[in-house]
Amino acid sequence: MGKSIGILSIKGGVGKTTTTVSLGAALAQQGKNVLLVDGNFSAPNLALHLGIINPKYSLLDVLQDKANALGAIQETDYGFDIIGGKINTKKIFYPHYLKLKEKIQHLKYHYDIILIDSSPSLDHETLAAMMASDKLLIVTTPDHATLSCTIHAVKVAKQKKVPIAGIIINRVYGKKFELSPEQIEEMTGVSVLAVIPHELNIPKALSELKPSTFESRETNAVVEYKKLAAFLIGENYKDKRFKTKIKKFFSRKVSKQEVNRQIKNKRNRIKKDEDEESNEED
Repeated sequence: MGKSIGILSIKGGVGKTTTTVSLGAALAQQGKNVLLVDGNFSAPNLALHLGIINPKYSLLDVLQDKANALGAIQETDYGFDIIGGKINTKKIFYPHYLKLKEKIQHLKYHYDIILIDSSPSLDHETLAAMMASDKLLIVTTPDHATLSCTIHAVKVAKQKKVPIAGIIINRVYGKKFELSPEQIEEMTGVSVLAVIPHELNIPKALSELKPSTFESRETNAVVEYKKLAAFLIGENYKDKRFKTKIKKFFSRKVSKQEVNRQIKNKRNRIKKDEDEESNEED
């Protein structure tokens, strides 16, 4: 049975949807059956990132029992499937939000990973995506204004008892004025799992309506997405680029997110072994 992962940010403009698309493609490239779900009911744009303008059925149609979830799924050219959305100008009846978890639950038997792209504000839509997720990835940028929203998102997730897998720091320029992963961890109490550098190939891929990780050229951002994808499925992604080998030769420093991924993977393997031993005893 697959897992649902909510991609969350309660501030617009941090690259949450781009992250969802890039991560989805990276997971598919590593052999997983992946479904992307647009949980932004009022102003959906996940499908638009892939050039899907007017899907026959949207997630809102599924929630309103106008379509079956399986019937609303569309294939893409990038190895993953999607349930997109349509711009909605009518007020959505609140209980429809609560059906999200129920409607996608059976899809976990068809997919290894379901990524839910949430609304960029703290509203009923975001709470629905949050409650439909087995765990959350919170996207932030390394500035104080966004971090204040990130801290609030973490607080709400903990109140709702939804596990937080970690934080993705996006659009990093590598400047001294930016908040460091260590500072963000200290202020949120959540581990940083990925640091995505700002690269022009990401908006370029967006303009071409394709995931940035679908590029054959392995830039720093692409490799970081692939490392995060590997972590989420309990594996390690080996960066085989020559410049990485040279960097490792001259410097033994390991990034904060790399250390966090290694520690969490080790803990997950230990827990898995303990669970298997417990099942054998039973």
